[in-house]
Amino acid sequence: MNKTLKISFSLKNTYRVNTILFSLKQIPLLKRLLPAALYQAKGLKIFANILSVLWEIVSAFLGKFLYFITMVCGIGILYQTLPENAVFLHILLVLTVIGSFVNTHLFNPTKDKYYAMILMRMDAREYTLANYFYAIFKAAVGFLPFTVLFGRDRGVPLWFCLLLPLSIVGMKLFAAAVTLWDYEKRGFGYNENKLSKYVWGCIALLLGMAYAPPAFGFVLPAAESMGIFLVCILLGMASITRLTAFRDYYAVNKELLSGLTSQMDSTAQTQLIKQANEKKISADTSITSSRKGFEYLNELFVKRHRKILWNSTKKISYVCAFLVAAVLAGVSLLPEEKNTINEIVMTWLPYFVFIMYAINRGTNFTQALFMNCDHSLLTYSFYKQPKFILRLFQIRLREIMKINAVPALVIGGGLALILFATGGTDNPLNYVVLIVSILCMSLFFSIHYLTIYYLLQPYNAGTELKSGTYPIVMWATYFVCFFLMRLRMPIMIFGVMTIIFSVLYSMIACILVYRLAPKTFRLRA
Repeated sequence: MNKTLKISFSLKNTYRVNTILFSLKQIPLLKRLLPAALYQAKGLKIFANILSVLWEIVSAFLGKFLYFITMVCGIGILYQTLPENAVFLHILLVLTVIGSFVNTHLFNPTKDKYYAMILMRMDAREYTLANYFYAIFKAAVGFLPFTVLFGRDRGVPLWFCLLLPLSIVGMKLFAAAVTLWDYEKRGFGYNENKLSKYVWGCIALLLGMAYAPPAFGFVLPAAESMGIFLVCILLGMASITRLTAFRDYYAVNKELLSGLTSQMDSTAQTQLIKQANEKKISADTSITSSRKGFEYLNELFVKRHRKILWNSTKKISYVCAFLVAAVLAGVSLLPEEKNTINEIVMTWLPYFVFIMYAINRGTNFTQALFMNCDHSLLTYSFYKQPKFILRLFQIRLREIMKINAVPALVIGGGLALILFATGGTDNPLNYVVLIVSILCMSLFFSIHYLTIYYLLQPYNAGTELKSGTYPIVMWATYFVCFFLMRLRMPIMIFGVMTIIFSVLYSMIACILVYRLAPKTFRLRA
């Protein structure tokens, strides 16, 4: 089994190193400095290997840290009237149940599995178990520092904090064993990347169980949560026998990996994406426009792609409206919570930067633009003239602002209503700044995604992502928004700063697009 694990590490490391080298070659500042025979350069391969090993280590901890600081403790801060240890364990318990089925490690189709079991004909059982138990060990090690750090901060006993990682992986082991049992009974494989609507429904229900009861003053007592977690350790230990006794791992993985060949073929994958999008594009030949020039082109695009551009926005707006209504109902049922909620609204405006980042449809809009419009029009020279680029940029910005403004209005207006219902504010201008600042956050992300699209244009003619800089900018955006969640600032100060920043960013973006986009807005090789 040790030999199998070494081979699997070599496979992962090889394509990870090649991916790193390819990404480095796509960064403009490095492109000219790196040698043409990049993959033969020994020094760069050593550097990429070091990065690969570092990522293996960092990936064991980074995701868990973000998970605790946002999903568990970040939201848990809202329930200040309940015992901290009970809230912490209640949320963690329910989220662990969700994670045991949506992050199994065992039923995740990956390239290394395809290379090892399908192409190299390695023993499926030995390969699967070696990598699965390594993933489980890695998960336990990754959880340990944060269960201790955040658990002790919430008043959970140290001895139990040390056992929590075993409870979490125990539940994962039990879920995997149950899934294999179900496979034997029904002959139906499970793929964590293709969850059914029933599984998504259960996830939504469990998320409600995690966060809704504490909002209304109910939470599982800490002793009961601890008891369930301890039972998970026993279930996990019992499940190991089931996992090691299962013999038909090749059949399970063959079914799991059946669609991976086409996923690895970028041309086939592109065709599948296009076909999925084409089903959402209106084929109504009566759709027309009375406008001229680029306004005509844009209006036709928006009308024919209404489902792609507007459906998710409508759903997000409905969910936001429901949450606002739920908070208002909670305030009327629990008037003693008014002061706490009022204080949150007055000082937690920076938190909503991350929320607006999460619900913004900028990436969907730019992907639709390229796949269904720009990948053809960029072959014409007139389309890349500065005045035409800026004109179309402004038109598209107006459209994406409309799309993102709907949920922004719901959130901004909802926050103003919640502020009023919980006691209001001494300065009525806070209501205006609250609504306008949320709209400006929406405006910023609309401009940001469209500007990055025009300045970096990351796709080639086959709609494959070929830019190394584009994902770096996207990750940088994520981390800035994430760290703003920890900032606490009055509405007036942060709101005014947001409005000013958004206006300045809009002006700078237009200048950059006008000056640089004629060179950067092109098809990548």
